[in-house]
Amino acid sequence: MDEQTTCCCRTTKRSEAERKRLMNRLSRIEGQIRGIKGMLEKDAYCADILTQSAAVSAAMNAFNRELLSSHIHSCVVRDIRAGDDTVVDELTELLKKLMK
Repeated sequence: MDEQTTCCCRTTKRSEAERKRLMNRLSRIEGQIRGIKGMLEKDAYCADILTQSAAVSAAMNAFNRELLSSHIHSCVVRDIRAGDDTVVDELTELLKKLMK
């Protein structure tokens, strides 16, 4: 898959409810990141910071799972129904990136 085809020209229409749900998740993650920065500024104990970092990773994984599910149910299904099976190769590459 060519880097130029990743997201510069394509868009995905989302319902307002889905957009709000995803934005809320990202806002919570953003707050967690700010909390970790604050812990570093206050010289918090390493293990405590790592625990919070693990929570951020878990939150990002949950965000990715939700977005991936939506992508498969909307974009991938739409493209396959339209006869464009290249979306399967794109999905395979995407899964490789997510599983690193």
